Amino acid sequence: MAEECTHDCSSCGAACSSRQEPQDMTEKLNQYSSVKKVIGIVSGKGGVGKSTVTSLMAVMFNRMGYHTAVLDADITGPSIPKAFGIHEKAMGSDKGIIPITTHSGIDIMSVNLLLENETDPVIWRGPILAGTVKQFWSEVLWQSVDYMFVDMPPGTGDVPLTVFQSIPLDGIIIVTSPQELVSMIVGKAVKMAQMMNVPILGVIENMSSYTCPDCGKKHYPFGESKLEKVAEEYGIDILGRLPIDPAASAACDNGKIESVLIPEAQQAAERLETLFQA
Repeated sequence: MAEECTHDCSSCGAACSSRQEPQDMTEKLNQYSSVKKVIGIVSGKGGVGKSTVTSLMAVMFNRMGYHTAVLDADITGPSIPKAFGIHEKAMGSDKGIIPITTHSGIDIMSVNLLLENETDPVIWRGPILAGTVKQFWSEVLWQSVDYMFVDMPPGTGDVPLTVFQSIPLDGIIIVTSPQELVSMIVGKAVKMAQMMNVPILGVIENMSSYTCPDCGKKHYPFGESKLEKVAEEYGIDILGRLPIDPAASAACDNGKIESVLIPEAQQAAERLETLFQA
């Protein structure tokens, strides 16, 4: 072993006898499944509406004629089923676990679809959480999916790391909000993606503004956006800004996100689509 060994063979050029090539930790997809593109939705902190953005992107791409799916990797805080109004339990077959399909044809897999009561807390340690995420990829029957959106828990812990290592992501979308912490939030997500060699497709700013229904004036409850500066700092594209929309929030709470009409979300989806068509 070389004296200057850092024990990180992936970044070392020494040809020592103990050298080990980095292992491929990607989980194999179910042999009966087919998924063309996988997009992770991430954030450096919670509370920015990451699950809402995940759901909206799946809905918008579905409206554009693609077969979409959502893999809910936020195991301890699953909210995807509620947004789509799903209360059924996932069943299995000899080919794998069958996801629940929404009214408009979006396939959903979440831990809430496996629990006896959807309000039961998930009190599991890291290895079990990570194993569940791997199962959602390798043991679920994902049939002819064009775009899969993976709703990841916030931060850089066990589950986000498992998704980055185990699922072949085609890229990630970073979700943020227009608060002072935005630079730090985006920075954490950017650096993790770079360390894991996963492409960054762009950033979406949620809760960007609010338009008064009486006077039509646009307000910025969290302050003026600093997104351009942050995007330039980290060299990433802005996919869109989503407004605070009480009607959309009510639709999510009532399980009717598939009925939501948000032009800014549609525009963000169209920008994302062009990245894969280039």
